[in-house]
This record gives sequence, structure tokens and C-alpha cells, in this order.
Amino acid sequence: MEPGLGLSARLAAVRAEWDGYAAGYDDDPDHGLRDPDVRDAWRALLLEHLPPAPARVADLGCGSGSLSVLLAGEGYDVTGLDVSQRMLEVAGAKAARVRVPVSFVRGDAADPDLGRGRFDVVLCRHVLWVLPDPSAALARWVDLLAPGGRLVLVEGRWHTGAGLPARRTTELVREHRAEATVRHLTDPGLWGRELADERYLVLSIC
Repeated sequence: MEPGLGLSARLAAVRAEWDGYAAGYDDDPDHGLRDPDVRDAWRALLLEHLPPAPARVADLGCGSGSLSVLLAGEGYDVTGLDVSQRMLEVAGAKAARVRVPVSFVRGDAADPDLGRGRFDVVLCRHVLWVLPDPSAALARWVDLLAPGGRLVLVEGRWHTGAGLPARRTTELVREHRAEATVRHLTDPGLWGRELADERYLVLSIC
């Protein structure tokens, strides 16, 4: 992405890029959750870190909606937001197939227009690292949370060198929240394969 692009041009470019990924996005085991064992691993991980259903969850940068649909199936009140219309079409079809209610909204994960204090959980997987100003995005995400709400961030530092190390993500969260804890996600069952990079979950409850 060219640094001189204006906001609307940036969003248009990001939208076009992710629209292009939509058709094959679910081919990765941790994206599509088609393998029951991978799906069960994500269910267990998320339920361990979320408040009980029917808590209100904002899944920002939801992509093809696999986590949104998974959590809605567990009784959560889920709003999934993504910049890509094609991703949202895949997500909506997925929710319809399994007959679970999810509200899917097109929007910018860096500046979600979802209402202040509406959610018990802001969930975001592999999005923070691509945003132009992650600290500003986190300020907006915190603003979405009701009192006592929690951030659940799944991020990584990839073998290519891209991404965010856990230490940096924790620092960013602590610019806006008093507390942040890290859990490293080394279980290959979450990813459908062995990994050679750093993947982790950061939880902030207060």
C-alpha cells in the first residue's frame, strides 16, 4: 500500500485486495474451519476466553465469517464486520447453511462504526498487524466495549518477518487498557499443520 494514498483510496485498494482472496480464503484450515478437529480447537480456545453466551461479540475483520458463525452457533450475539463485500457474501452464505443468526456489516476494521459501548467482546484475528495505525484502531475498539468488556486479539509474527510479535501487541493494548495477557498458540490443531512462526492470543479484560 502506498503511504500517500488517501483514506478512501486506501479502503478501495484494501477492499479490492480482499475481494480477490474471497473465493479461496477458506482453503486454509484455520480460515475455513472445515476440519472438525480444527473447528473444535478454535471453539475450545474461544470459549475459554469469552464470557458466557449470549454475550455481544464484534468480530472485526471477520473475513469469510468462520469465527462469527462458530460463536453464533454457541449462542453468542455476533456482529461481523469486514471491508470486503465478497468476503461478507461468503460469510452470509455460511451462516445461512447452518442456520445461525449473524449480523454482517461492511466497514473498516480500523474505524468501525458500530456504536459506542455496545459489545461485551471485541474479537479480532490477524487484522491488527495490517492496519496503518494499530494504536488508533485499538482506541476505537476499546470504545466499542461496554463496562467490563474484553479484547480478544489473535495475532502473529510470521516466518516471512511480517506481523507483530506478542511483546509489541501487548504494548499497544496497554496504551489503552490497564491489563493484557498473552497465550502463545503453539497447538498445531488450531492451524491444521505445524508452524514455524509466532502465533498468540492477547486477552484484555480491564
